[in-house]
Amino acid sequence: MGQGRFISFEGGEGAGKTTQIRRLVAALEERGIETIATREPGGTQGAEEIRALLVRGSADRWSPLTEALLHNAARSDHLDRVIRPALDRAAWVVTDRFADSTRAYQGHALGLGDEAIGTLEGLTVSFTRPDITFILDLPVEEGLARARAREADAQAGEDRYEGLDVTFHEKLRQGFLAIARAEPERCMVVDARDPADAVSEIIWQEVARRFPEVTG
Repeated sequence: MGQGRFISFEGGEGAGKTTQIRRLVAALEERGIETIATREPGGTQGAEEIRALLVRGSADRWSPLTEALLHNAARSDHLDRVIRPALDRAAWVVTDRFADSTRAYQGHALGLGDEAIGTLEGLTVSFTRPDITFILDLPVEEGLARARAREADAQAGEDRYEGLDVTFHEKLRQGFLAIARAEPERCMVVDARDPADAVSEIIWQEVARRFPEVTG
């Protein structure tokens, strides 16, 4: 295809990112595009080990700054070992969460603030930023109900953030929406209350609009 593309999916708990990523990756691969599906925190052995520290345990396990540092440590390894090499060879990368999650979770919902988050993001991410970010949005209570129903995550013990109160999750939602308002050229908010098929179609149409090479 000639050029690597970087797509991120964001949203609160239970927004359906996993399903939509799987569908988008399948659609791209059907068109002969090498596509890497990955996630944050995680994506490499070291980053997955850091993930275990972040998504398990009590809700108050870490301070906001400690969390942000851990997320950026995992992200640095992920970028160096997976994302940048893939983009350099003209593959596409589709990630379940990226730097916007740290902005929304630690920066906005946990109150660390834009200055600290921006400093860490500048050091870690630099110019490797998504071409497009899909923010899957839905009401907090609906998202949490969906998240609690996911047996796989519950069995893995990856429910630390779900244990935070509704006020946190509402702040989180507003944090993502603020990011979308600030960067409308990069971010697209998608109503995750719609049926999965309808959401997939919206996402594919936007990918095709922004990157017409996928339909060539």
